[in-house]
Amino acid sequence: MAPALAGLRLRALAFAERRLPALTRLRRREDLPIRLDRRRIYVLPTGFGVLFGVLLFVMLVGALNYGNNAALLLTCVLAAAAGSSLFVAFRALSGLELVGLRADEAEAGTPRRVHLRFDPGQRARSSLRLRHAAGAIVFDLEAGRAAEATLELAPSARGWQPTGRLRLWTDQPFGLFQCWSWINPAQELLVYPALERPAPPLPSGRGRIGEQAETGSSEEHAGLREYRPSDPPRLIAWKASVRHDSLLVRDVERRSGEMLELAHHALRGLDAEARIRRLAAWVVEAERAQRSYALVLPGATIGPSLGEAHRTACLRALATLPAGAAP
Repeated sequence: MAPALAGLRLRALAFAERRLPALTRLRRREDLPIRLDRRRIYVLPTGFGVLFGVLLFVMLVGALNYGNNAALLLTCVLAAAAGSSLFVAFRALSGLELVGLRADEAEAGTPRRVHLRFDPGQRARSSLRLRHAAGAIVFDLEAGRAAEATLELAPSARGWQPTGRLRLWTDQPFGLFQCWSWINPAQELLVYPALERPAPPLPSGRGRIGEQAETGSSEEHAGLREYRPSDPPRLIAWKASVRHDSLLVRDVERRSGEMLELAHHALRGLDAEARIRRLAAWVVEAERAQRSYALVLPGATIGPSLGEAHRTACLRALATLPAGAAP
C-alpha cells in the first residue's frame, strides 16, 4: 500500500510541476537576490477573517431585510476596510528583496544564527514574520534602508548545510488576511565540528602526540594562565590567584621553537568523528595559547601558521572532511 501511495504522490508532483509551476517552483533553491513579486505572493483569509466575513454577511442580510440604511452603510464601510486591508498586506511583501545572507560560526549540535539582509525599497514594511522549522521572528523595515533579520536555525551536523525553505508572511493591518511567500536561498552554511570537551592537553611538538610540554622553574617566565590538573603546585601564583578570584599558574612551558603537529593519523584508537572533534578542540586551544601549529589530514597539510585565517582554514578542512576518512 505504501509504495502505491508513494508512486501516486510522485506522479501528482510531476503533474503539478508541469501544470502549476508557479506553485511548485518555490521548492527549488534560488540564487540571491530573491525578489518577491505578485506571481509568488499568496493570500488567504485567516480564521478571524472568515468569522468577520460571516458577520458582514449576516449584517447585510439584516440590513436589507429591515431596510435599515444606516446598518447597510456600516456593512459596506466595514467590507471596504476589510478589502483594503488585503491590499495593505499584499503591498507589505510585494517588491521586498532578499539581498544577502550570512551566518555566525556554529559547532555541530548547536543552533545556528543566520542573518538575512532585506531591501525594502521605498516603502516601510512593518510586522513581517519569518518562519523556519526551528522557530519564527517578527521584524520591521524602514523605507529606503536595507536591514538584517536574525533567525536561529536548528542544530545540524558538521559540513555544508542548506538554509532550507523560509516562510515570509504578514497578517497586517487587521489580521483578516494572511499574505505569504516562500524563499529558498541556494546558499549553504558551513557548520564547524563539535569540540571535544574536555580535550586532552596539546601535543608537545612535531610528531609527539599526547605528551605535555616540559615545565620547570628555570625556564623564562611567560605570563599567567588558568590552572590545569596536570600543573605542579609549585607553579601556582597564589597572590595573582587571590586578586583574580581564580586559580592561576605561571606559564613556563618550554618554547623550543618546535611547532605543534596536529595529525589525524596519530590519533589511533579513536573513530573518525572522535578524531575530528579532538583536532578541532586542539586547533582552538592552540590559537588560545598562541602556539604555531600544523594540521595534518589525509591527503593535505595546513600550516604551520597561527592566526584567525589559519584557524578558519583548519576548522573548514575538518568540517568538510569526508565521513569515515582514511585513518
